[in-house]
Amino acid sequence: MDGIINIKKEKGYTSHDVVARLRGILKQKKIGHTGTLDPDAVGVLPVCLGKATRLCSLLTDQEKTYRAVLLLGKVTDTQDISGRVLQENTVHADPEEIEACIQGFQGDSMQVVPMYSACKIQGKKLYELAREGIEVERPPRPIHISRIAVHEIQLPRVSMEVTCSKGTYIRTLCHDIGQKLGCGGCMEELLRTRVGAFALEQALTLEQVEILQADGDLDRHLVSIEQMLEAYPRLVCSYEEDKLVNNGNPLSVKVHGPAVAGWLRVYDSQGLFKGIYQQKTGTGKYFPVKMFL
Repeated sequence: MDGIINIKKEKGYTSHDVVARLRGILKQKKIGHTGTLDPDAVGVLPVCLGKATRLCSLLTDQEKTYRAVLLLGKVTDTQDISGRVLQENTVHADPEEIEACIQGFQGDSMQVVPMYSACKIQGKKLYELAREGIEVERPPRPIHISRIAVHEIQLPRVSMEVTCSKGTYIRTLCHDIGQKLGCGGCMEELLRTRVGAFALEQALTLEQVEILQADGDLDRHLVSIEQMLEAYPRLVCSYEEDKLVNNGNPLSVKVHGPAVAGWLRVYDSQGLFKGIYQQKTGTGKYFPVKMFL
């Protein structure tokens, strides 16, 4: 089975747990998720099946939208409510100050990855070091928050919606907002509502996937590889070029008219999708980026 399935991850599951369950349900090994969600977080988790696993990095790079509840006045070691409480403070800021502070995080900024995360330092996951009581220096990384909307302020809780770039930790955002307000804060709830074109409304629970698979009806819920790439221009090879594309060899730009920048969907002369190619400047050729033979 090849394609992308939109999973609604439920509380208590890690992203790896979801993949393991799907391997059991679908009876196939080649499955990959497209971005870690913490066990306490819920929501959209696109999962790639079969040949579509080659698209995992593409989906991981997509913009994401979350609904979060920030709990002000409490600081934890994990930056969310599940962690050990380090500080408890009174919240003195009023709603106008809180709103202004939160809006200040919109745009480009630098964020320090939390110790309780799956990021690796010198080959070891940070959460493994954190559980051993070891804290290491983490260089800040660039992130972009394109939109923050505060939905409700009922102190000490703030409900908000965040649309952001890959690599953005919402619990770290909650922690940083609390630090800036001077009272501390942590993330109490997190729901991911969108990853690129994948929305919560169309997401399936693992139980629903199991039922659909048993009924032989799961295929119609898969997004095909071609659907994921349909925004890119289409290039159809001649019969003479079929052997080249089937072997993942470069294709001549000259044969196909004016050069095209960016990715191209490449098909053989019979109209079968073969892969993604891109021009290398100065070579006069399109080279394969990802093949789906």
